[in-house]
Amino acid sequence: MAPAETRSIVVKVLSVGFHSEDHIALGQVLNGLEPPHCPNCRFEVTATDGVDGALRLLENDRIPIVLCERELGNQTWRTLLARLEHLEDPPFLIVGSRSADEFLWAEALNLGAYDVLSKPFRASEVVRTLGLAWLRWNEAKRPRQAVA
Repeated sequence: MAPAETRSIVVKVLSVGFHSEDHIALGQVLNGLEPPHCPNCRFEVTATDGVDGALRLLENDRIPIVLCERELGNQTWRTLLARLEHLEDPPFLIVGSRSADEFLWAEALNLGAYDVLSKPFRASEVVRTLGLAWLRWNEAKRPRQAVA
């Protein structure tokens, strides 16, 4: 008998506003890594430069995680977070910043972001955070079963 085929779960991540080297670093960090709490998961990263581009992609594709630069030209992660609330199936927003301090972390969580990641990205932290975000997002989207 042939061994059972294992299917990989693709976890889509939208990377918004980072410089090209940050997009590349994120792809390298996530390439081939499975989150420890999600066997057979793999990340697929799509990059865009700002809020409008992100919203166009999110309106046409179900993407559970958005990793967003703190500053987006004349807009910020707060602008994107506010606009995500209007989507039918909003993703979790994670803010990335070279100056990820306690103030940013507290502000982001209080306003509804999922988490904050400091740059340069550390593979273990990124994989853990994105994996946990996907598990939580996926669990929240599952239909609830009635309790008898």
